[in-house]
Amino acid sequence: MTNIINWDERLICIKGFRGVGKTTFLLDYIKERYSDDKSALYINLNNFYFTERTLVSFADEFVKRGGKVLFLDQIQKYADWSKGLCRCYDSIPELKIVFTSSPLLQLDKNTSDLYRKVKSYYLEGLSFREYLNYATGNEFEIYSFEEILNNHVTIAGNIVSRVRPLAYFNDYIKNGIFPYFIDNPNFYDNTLLKNINLALEIDLPYISQIEIKYLAKLRKLLHIIACNTPFSPNISKLAASVETSRATVINYLRYLKNAKLIQLLYVSGDESELKKPDIIYMHDTNILYAIAPDNANISNLQKTFFYNQLSCKLSVKSSTKGDFLINDRYHFIINGQKENSGKELFTAEDMIEIGNDKKIPLWLLGFLY
Repeated sequence: MTNIINWDERLICIKGFRGVGKTTFLLDYIKERYSDDKSALYINLNNFYFTERTLVSFADEFVKRGGKVLFLDQIQKYADWSKGLCRCYDSIPELKIVFTSSPLLQLDKNTSDLYRKVKSYYLEGLSFREYLNYATGNEFEIYSFEEILNNHVTIAGNIVSRVRPLAYFNDYIKNGIFPYFIDNPNFYDNTLLKNINLALEIDLPYISQIEIKYLAKLRKLLHIIACNTPFSPNISKLAASVETSRATVINYLRYLKNAKLIQLLYVSGDESELKKPDIIYMHDTNILYAIAPDNANISNLQKTFFYNQLSCKLSVKSSTKGDFLINDRYHFIINGQKENSGKELFTAEDMIEIGNDKKIPLWLLGFLY
């Protein structure tokens, strides 16, 4: 991701799920780019110091002392963060700011001035490519979606000649998306569950202004989804199950989506957040395993993996010809459950190392980032 970010921007936001590695990402970049250069400074805004010191006064003093770049971790912990960032941007033009936030922080809501000034990026969990590189010591490159569609046989052949990707695929599906496996593999599920709970119990109430008394309903809804995903939701039944209104369920779905806990698949041209999604998925296979391991069946895992890996860079919608419609053009069937015919119809097949024609190995679609 370091190479994707335009570090010349004056105001950069890096969002990401709890525990995905935002802090480590910042510190690694500072160490690599600035080393002992004191013109860059990392600050965690969870520090009590900023309960009394304003961000703009601190930034002003920092620049006067030779500072050039502020790296602000957990911006949502600073009261009135949007106004503070805007004041820094407007009054200290020589200063660059890079800040991290929860994925729930919506820069386009009630922060229109800031929205026009900030360049946002999302730090995803590890792709299968990144996990495979770490696990094997290889340095496999990223491939574009078009490259995979047109040259998947050659690409897969080159990779398989160096490593057996399927030997690592199941481990990735269960516990390879978040970097917890590096230091504490035996406590992976516990760590992930802890961060899911923190997102629900701290981030959502703090950022999305949800009253604590409603969290039990939100948790129950998430558990119902995890136990039944993927499914086409009956909003009335979900509302009855969590004892709330249909409108509230729609709002809860949006909150869970913004928190990167679930994915909402819509029919093409019908993506309004006010409408019922066509199908609900968990955001990724690791979260599915952590919350509802009994529902982590092969078909569910395959589709969730596909959706997760492609939605990071591409438009993914519900398909009438297959399981997914990519970029409003390419229809994909996962593991050949439906008849594969048509110019723009492809199959993503599990448990094959190398495909042929329009049959692409599912694992290879984890090489998009």
